Amino acid sequence: MFPLAWAGISMFFMRFMLGFSEAPSFPANARIVAAWFPTKERGTASAIFNSAQYFSLALFSPLLGWLTFAWGWEHVFTVMGVIGFVLTALWIKLIYNPTDHPRMSAEELKFISENGAVVDMDHKKPGSAAASGPKLHYIKQLLSNRMMLGVFFGQYFINTITWFFLTWFPIYLVQEKGMSILKVGLVASIPALCGFAGGVLGGVFSDYLIKRGLSLTLARKLPIVLGMLLASTIILCNYTNNTTLVVMLMALAFFGKGFGALGWPVISDTAPKEIVGLCGGVFNVFGNVASIVTPLVIGYLVSELHSFNAALVFVGCSALMAMVCYLFVVGDIKRMELQK
Repeated sequence: MFPLAWAGISMFFMRFMLGFSEAPSFPANARIVAAWFPTKERGTASAIFNSAQYFSLALFSPLLGWLTFAWGWEHVFTVMGVIGFVLTALWIKLIYNPTDHPRMSAEELKFISENGAVVDMDHKKPGSAAASGPKLHYIKQLLSNRMMLGVFFGQYFINTITWFFLTWFPIYLVQEKGMSILKVGLVASIPALCGFAGGVLGGVFSDYLIKRGLSLTLARKLPIVLGMLLASTIILCNYTNNTTLVVMLMALAFFGKGFGALGWPVISDTAPKEIVGLCGGVFNVFGNVASIVTPLVIGYLVSELHSFNAALVFVGCSALMAMVCYLFVVGDIKRMELQK
């Protein structure tokens, strides 16, 4: 009994440390986008880094499925750990603030600064939030701002869709559709590729609308609404037993999720410039709560009802709730000003 309990505790601890170490990546990316990109280019830039998670899922699902099948699950962690160390070294070597980059010209710095890039967010001024550091006072302001709350809760509901695909989608294919693990590794990459395509196209479309003269609010909200409507079509999988059609509907839903996942560009547009990283961290917390709640809720529904039908309704309704947050809670999208 003790070895089994110790194994469970060890697994929980390692999973906790994995999440803990991964957590800064998205706030850091949001901060980089806010610092480096003008407003008209933020949607595309954020969409590329956000949709990279879908591309990696499509890229590694077949590989990890094959590794598990051929060599055992232990090799999955070894391979991914080595890749993580390589990417860490590249990040340290290549990433700079705009004002510190050795190849940044004065003309380019002026251009991105005049067009909305927050190039001086790390320049601490006496009495500023950046100088005094994050305070509970600022977090309270974020959590009492209607626009920011709408964005935060919207991210929670959007991430619910993501975590279904990351945790339960392969199990759905095995248990509900009778696929082998090896086949699931290949099939699971199809919706992931569609999610990647949707993520990039959503950001490009949003920036295109801004360049055409539409307001920032409409340019960000329209792709989100369209994407969440497409994501809600996951519910239709309950009404067919055709495996090919199910995969197509899942691919459409994941495409929609990617297309509408513009929360990070919205954070780059709305976060107080003094605490972009902190705001991104709070936003990330809301999104990561979904990573805890979603697997548990879906597991409970599947266990109690012996079917994925209610689980797919739960995921589809989460997409609609994200749409409601942006339509009826967020209001105009603009940069929040802190009360000093």
